[in-house]
Amino acid sequence: MSGGVDSSVAAYLLQQEGYECAGVTMRLYRDDTPGATCTKSCCSDADEEDAAFICYQLGIEHESVCYSKLFAERVIGDFIREYEHGRTPNPCIACNRYLKFDALLGYALEQGFDTLATGHYARITKDEASGRFQLRKALDNTKDQSYVLYMLTQEQLVHLRFPLGELTKAQAREIAESAGLITARKH
Repeated sequence: MSGGVDSSVAAYLLQQEGYECAGVTMRLYRDDTPGATCTKSCCSDADEEDAAFICYQLGIEHESVCYSKLFAERVIGDFIREYEHGRTPNPCIACNRYLKFDALLGYALEQGFDTLATGHYARITKDEASGRFQLRKALDNTKDQSYVLYMLTQEQLVHLRFPLGELTKAQAREIAESAGLITARKH
């Protein structure tokens, strides 16, 4: 649960389908400076609070897991090294690869969950002939995020759900609004 509308709607939709859900927020950054926050990033205290409140609204457990050391090493460190070599790395790809779909998926499986769902706009299908899972573009080309998920393995895809892959952002916001979720209008 990132604290945004997309992860909120993903949890809501799965709950409506009858899944037993819990919310987990990755804490990616820690600043021990009194009063310091990271409000302009995906790790803000306000986002974490929104995620916790959405879980409260949905009646599901919420937990925060600190991945700040791993984030600093695998995402920020890699970004700096690549940038110093004149390349233009995408930190979202590294975060998805090492944190969300490695560390967090592993954590979810250790906790007894069999599926990790996110608010990504992408789809997963299974080719019945080969038995392989396939990552597909979202139906909404303007929101497709499959390009930041290209590294997903078969072992990961079997445990993943992307409930928003069949929706537009406008539809996700409408669902959030009709469900009374506090993130419905959040940017």
